[in-house]
Amino acid sequence: MKISTVLDHIDSGHMALPEFQRGYVWNRDQVRGLLDSLYRKHPIGGLLVWATESKSAMHRGDGPLAAGVVKLLLDGQQRMTSLYGIVRGKPPKFFDGNAQTFTGLRFHLETETFSFYQPLKMQGDPLWIDLTELMRKGTGGLGEMVTNLSQIPALAPKVGEYVGRLSRLLGIVDIDLHVEEVTGADKSIDVVVDIFNRVNSGGTKLSKGDLALAKICADWPEARDTMKHSLKGWATHGYHFNLDWLLRSVNTVLTGEAKFQFLHNKTAEEIQDGLKRATKRIDTCLNLIGGRLGLDHDQVLFGRFGIPVMVRYLDQRNGSLDAQTRDKLLFWFVQSGMWGRFSGSTESYIDQDLAALEGDGDALKRLLEQLRLWHGSLRADPGHFGGWSLGARFYPVLYLLTRMGEAKDWGTGLPLKSSLLGVMSKLEVHHIFPKAQLYKHKHKRPEVNALANFCFQTKETNLEISNRLPEEYFPVFEERHPGGLASQWIPMDPGLWKIKNYHDFLAARRDLLAAETNRRMEELLHGDTHWLEGIRKPEEVTASADLMGGISSEEEEAELIALNDWVEAKGLPRGQMPFEFTDPATGNQQAVFDLAWPEGLQEGFSQPVAVLLNEGTETLALASSAGFRCFTDRDIFRAYLIKEVLGDAQSA
Repeated sequence: MKISTVLDHIDSGHMALPEFQRGYVWNRDQVRGLLDSLYRKHPIGGLLVWATESKSAMHRGDGPLAAGVVKLLLDGQQRMTSLYGIVRGKPPKFFDGNAQTFTGLRFHLETETFSFYQPLKMQGDPLWIDLTELMRKGTGGLGEMVTNLSQIPALAPKVGEYVGRLSRLLGIVDIDLHVEEVTGADKSIDVVVDIFNRVNSGGTKLSKGDLALAKICADWPEARDTMKHSLKGWATHGYHFNLDWLLRSVNTVLTGEAKFQFLHNKTAEEIQDGLKRATKRIDTCLNLIGGRLGLDHDQVLFGRFGIPVMVRYLDQRNGSLDAQTRDKLLFWFVQSGMWGRFSGSTESYIDQDLAALEGDGDALKRLLEQLRLWHGSLRADPGHFGGWSLGARFYPVLYLLTRMGEAKDWGTGLPLKSSLLGVMSKLEVHHIFPKAQLYKHKHKRPEVNALANFCFQTKETNLEISNRLPEEYFPVFEERHPGGLASQWIPMDPGLWKIKNYHDFLAARRDLLAAETNRRMEELLHGDTHWLEGIRKPEEVTASADLMGGISSEEEEAELIALNDWVEAKGLPRGQMPFEFTDPATGNQQAVFDLAWPEGLQEGFSQPVAVLLNEGTETLALASSAGFRCFTDRDIFRAYLIKEVLGDAQSA
């Protein structure tokens, strides 16, 4: 089948994209390579299509399908989308991606090379041909270009050669591609997806969530956009989730199961109802977690995979909880995050917790008992605060204590809230002993950025403290606002405020933080403190101070957030920040990567990526051995994304 015929079939609705396919993910290097191969008559492979009845075909996009049998692209989407965009000058109706990837492609008539538009390089050079303009005008455009070239004396002798090259470009759409069809009444969606995954074994495979969403969209085409709208709403409030995560909550509401296969027999009406209920319960969860626990933004929302379990519990009770039940549910959520319950085999642990909610009797009691049996003692020890960096597992706990206990800003004496008004009132991480002073006294990075050396202050107070040592500024603030230091769990022995006693200060503050954590957990249990008791596993309090990697300062965190925002603005998914790298078998934390895309920037098509600022060689070696492509410099990462992922050398 000629390429021009394939494009015509896309226009007429005789060829489309199956709903289960992911969006367009090619970069500009791949687009250039495709056109160069076609121009030089090199093989580019055939197409694989699924021939099926249009009335039952699950396809992407708004465009209607033609009546009768239609062909859904199983293999060839990236190639045909690129060609359609170049030849037609616009994306096809099923398009979901970055159209800049195939916009502005030029061809140089002398060097016979393809390149995307670069003003400084191409302006004023008539040998750079706009490929889309040529394709859209066809032979009429060819005549116009030949006339223009003939009027330039220096080019006139070679016009014949140029005509041949222009004709070869136009001939690209006449190239025949072999089209293989998957047909037959026995070809169910499951069979076809299995074929798709086998064909694309070297590239992307569909996740279970992709398949479930594809089947949902077959009966409810607006499902994907409706879910994305909900995700966008949570993102505006600082919580970033993905479709799989939201679909997991829909699944738990409708089926009480974590595995997506249980959604397959649900009707469109049931899915719509499930989504409505799930989003309502998620809103409730986030309000409880943000309002009661103070975990009010993405960077401190550990244990997010506990939320689908909470959603199921809330939905079983129509969202109505008394204060004690609410707090015990939040206790379970915090404890799951503290001990990394969902850091290993996420789906299996969600399933175990969902199973605990079923049946007669006290479901929450069963859930708590299961957590205690899995982990042992749920009490915090000082050693749990021995970690370092903003990526430490107990960093959200420190934030939680600050918000739950209404810790006071030392400069103003006001309780700290993330919603304080004014630029100077924004909450910031404060190093109690200044970094510069600690480095000056030969302390190592994990000691400088120890979790017990962190607290939260307003920007204004941070600036007032500047680079002073605690022995100098503590007495000033304590006289101004008595009790302010103790509200942030500062040991009140003045001898510990001296830099020579820094290690003793950290040890004393870890004791205070552990005691406060247990007190707050007891508060959530409303006196039912037996849930905290259990046998402490010998290996449980690990040497977390030796944990590799981590975000060492708020300045570094701000850089990473800005980088993540920039990636999102380029139409790519946000990375996880910080990313907890764990042993997949045990869930034990092994390292903290500053910013990571464990599935790649283009999921399934590119290798895992990690941005590791100011990290040691051990962290880099671990990430590299785990298959991550590592970047220690923001500009080099940006250049990689622009050149290799988006393929646009001019956008850096």
